[in-house]
Amino acid sequence: MISKERLLASLRGEAVDRPPVSFYEIDGYCQDVDDPDEFNVYNAPTWAPLIELARERSDSTVAFYGNGTRRTTPNLFDERTSADTWRDADGAIFTRRSIRTDTRTLTSLTRRDPGINTVWTVEHLFKDADDLRAWLSVPEAEPRFIADPAPTLALEAKVGDGGIVVQDCANALDRIALQFDIGTWTVMALTEQAVIIEALERAHRTALACLKAACAALPGRLWRIVGQEVASEPYMPPSLFRKYATVFDKELVDVIHASGGWARSHCHGRLRNILDAIADTGCDAIDPIEPPHQGDITLAEVRERYGDRWTLFGNIEITDIENLPTPEFEKKVATALREGVGGKGFVLMPGACPYGREITPLCLRNYKRMVEMAEKG
Repeated sequence: MISKERLLASLRGEAVDRPPVSFYEIDGYCQDVDDPDEFNVYNAPTWAPLIELARERSDSTVAFYGNGTRRTTPNLFDERTSADTWRDADGAIFTRRSIRTDTRTLTSLTRRDPGINTVWTVEHLFKDADDLRAWLSVPEAEPRFIADPAPTLALEAKVGDGGIVVQDCANALDRIALQFDIGTWTVMALTEQAVIIEALERAHRTALACLKAACAALPGRLWRIVGQEVASEPYMPPSLFRKYATVFDKELVDVIHASGGWARSHCHGRLRNILDAIADTGCDAIDPIEPPHQGDITLAEVRERYGDRWTLFGNIEITDIENLPTPEFEKKVATALREGVGGKGFVLMPGACPYGREITPLCLRNYKRMVEMAEKG
């Protein structure tokens, strides 16, 4: 089977010649080794063999962010928002964003360093309940979107038979909770439930309208819904996961299904006590199912409870790829293959990717072993 066929068969619950193996967001197609930009970590020479390995021997699940939609109704935050960007002596880029409400100005600050492929939030937009109430006081126009499928179609043409393009959908939690630092979010979610739900409902209306437009233009795709883990243990009890995640995500999944697509729930951390709540969204797949002690449930247990209903993606830890001696890493891969294969389907995949400028020989060697072991079935 070719990679695209193998991945689609796994999503449909059909037989495959071997388990697909994906490097998650390292796909071999979206990492540009020739871009000289100092913030492009992939132009470092040590990245080239890993990117080639992803393109030539993995079953690429190519992430597409933003899903090509454009809002067509006024967003009153636009005229109230400003941003200022500068660089410090070390070359880091800082961006301060300000949103003016009728009662206060909300500010956030992010930092991006040349040698790290991530953006750090130095100051979060919401500091307390009054900040959130001020944000909610800004009038809301009905969110409407139109989609431009051209970028996704161009990426799918580039990938060809090498894999599939995965559309991203940020749920209401992802849009609201990440505007707080995790400590403030946890306290707020427990003590200010009414205002949290009001904010989630507002964010969900935008997420839903955006998704409907995208699915209408791009039916039959795999979607990754992100944001759930901020409502999971140990941050809050499973009852609040249902209240803050399940009720909203179910509507997103229904839209994806109506377009003939698949929904993959992306949730790090502890799953044992929220697994049924995730299942109640109606999703078709789940990732990354982190093994103990990063998570609290084995792949075998998830397979036993929902293996005939879900395609499982996981459950290799990026820290193991980067740090474990290869003989020890092989044991992790063997366990994942033994516990994951069967049921509806399984894709061997890490839950994250390297984000530094250099790929060590050990890291590359472990990626190669993961591919070799998957190829043997």
